[in-house]
Amino acid sequence: MKMRRPDHKEKAFIGIVPVGEVAALAPKVIAAHVSGYLGLEAFVLPPVALPPEALDRQRLQYDAGKMIAALEKGTYDDGYLKLVGVVNVDLCLPIFTHVYGEAQQGGKWALVSLFHLAGRPTTVPLPAELYERTAKIALHEIGHLFNLRHCEDPGCLMQFSGGLAELDLLPLHFCRYCQAFFKEAVNGLNRPPSRI
Repeated sequence: MKMRRPDHKEKAFIGIVPVGEVAALAPKVIAAHVSGYLGLEAFVLPPVALPPEALDRQRLQYDAGKMIAALEKGTYDDGYLKLVGVVNVDLCLPIFTHVYGEAQQGGKWALVSLFHLAGRPTTVPLPAELYERTAKIALHEIGHLFNLRHCEDPGCLMQFSGGLAELDLLPLHFCRYCQAFFKEAVNGLNRPPSRI
C-alpha cells in the first residue's frame, strides 16, 4: 500500500478514497489487499465529503448510483485508472434495500460501504472479520471495474453474495477463469502484468 500521488508521467492503478467519515484503517486494508491479492499498485487518497445529492431523503439512504455519478465529477480524474470510494453510510439502489458495494461495469469508480458490514455506522477500528468482508467487497467491485461479471463458481470471489453468511464463505481470490479474464483486462491497459 502506498500513500503518494503518482507523478504525471505514470498512471497508478487504484486510488482508495475515504468518502465522509470512515474508520482510518479501512482504506489502508483495502489498499493492502489490492496490492497483495491483485498485484496492483494502490494509493490511499485524501478524503472527500459525502455528496449531498446522493442522499435519498425518503429512504434515508444514499443512492449508490447517484454517489458514483457525483464522485465521477470530482477531483481524482487524472492519475488513477480506477477509484474505490469507501463510505460509512447506508447505500441502496432502486431495486435493493441495501448494498455492500457497487461498481459500474468497466467504469472508473466503485463503492464499498462499511455500514451493513459492521451492522452500524462506526469510525472506530473494526474487528478483523469485518475488515476481511470489506476487502472482499472491494476486490469484487474492482473485478467489475475490470469488466468481470458475476461468476457461478462457488469458489470465486466474483460470485454474487446477497448476505453476510454468503460473503463470509467466499474466498479472497478469483476462480481460474475470472483470474485469466482479469489478467487479460489488466494487460490490455498496457500496464505490467498482474502477479496473480
